[in-house]
Amino acid sequence: MDIVHDPDEILRKKLSPVTKFNASLRKIVDEMKKSMIAHEGVGLSANQVGLDMSLFIARPKEKFYVFVNPHVELFEETDLKEEGCLSIPGTWGITRRAKKVRITYQNLEGKKRILSTEGFLAHIIQHEYDHINGTLFTDNALELLDVPVNQEESNEKNAN
Repeated sequence: MDIVHDPDEILRKKLSPVTKFNASLRKIVDEMKKSMIAHEGVGLSANQVGLDMSLFIARPKEKFYVFVNPHVELFEETDLKEEGCLSIPGTWGITRRAKKVRITYQNLEGKKRILSTEGFLAHIIQHEYDHINGTLFTDNALELLDVPVNQEESNEKNAN
């Protein structure tokens, strides 16, 4: 799957709910995982590969997470984080993100799940949730950069 780049209009679209939980959906997710790994990402939303589906994946370390039809609740405490995006190569920014989130979503079988998390996974979830709602990190960045502030950290943050 190819990565869609800004200014492609699908990146600005609020994505449609997933209604069919079947082998086709699992195949899409498997292809998204391969694409994300190939591009050294940690998160990928369906619209970043040209699909109008309320779906994203995250992989902060070795474990993959799949979130279908998600809704995110943010906790009040925030932090400033550096982030990049596979759909906006070469651009980095400083964003304010909640330290903790609660996400309600469906898994690949359509079962409703709730996950509360913090740290890097919470950061990825917020970035990808913005994607499925048609928002790019550059819309809310406090500062935009041409290169990451900390080049060593860039590899773990360039994927959203």
